[in-house]
Amino acid sequence: MGDAAVARATYQDVIDAPEHQVAEVLGGALYTHPRPAIPHSEAASVLGMDLGWAFHRGRGGPGGWILLFEPELHLGGDVLVPDLAGWRRERLPHLPKVPFLEVAPDFACEVLSQSTVRVDRELKMPIYARERVAHVWLVHPIERTVEVYRLDGESYRLVVTRGGDQVVRLEPFDAIELELSAMWPQPEGDDGS
Repeated sequence: MGDAAVARATYQDVIDAPEHQVAEVLGGALYTHPRPAIPHSEAASVLGMDLGWAFHRGRGGPGGWILLFEPELHLGGDVLVPDLAGWRRERLPHLPKVPFLEVAPDFACEVLSQSTVRVDRELKMPIYARERVAHVWLVHPIERTVEVYRLDGESYRLVVTRGGDQVVRLEPFDAIELELSAMWPQPEGDDGS
């Protein structure tokens, strides 16, 4: 006898996942991982605040975007939870009062950790490409790097990798400078002053 058919994961599997887990359905399979560690959360939070101040709220920058932390996205049968996602306001003028979005973002950011790096690179990036997400950033707080990808046809092209203490302008948010050092964990005993 052949192998038994493997049941495809459903949204009910996401709902039934433990509260302390992030659950996603990618290519019909359920993937779960623990809530992010502090370096991961710090990088996502600082980046979200910097971009949100200038682009979501339009204070000190051009505005024109809706930016969300960990939105649940339902895209073509897949359920994804990027660390940060953004929509140009002309594509999503206001947020609907629903638990998840079915409109692909224009920007997605994944903060990499040891437990998610393979899923983020190998499984989620092809879904973002299929859904025509124009830009994807991969942020690695331990390596202190940001990789910026731009959709080029059916796949992504690496535009630039920046890191360390650089002050940079990164597309599609190159209207403002970002101090990368603000996202990285401080060495123990270093209070940042």
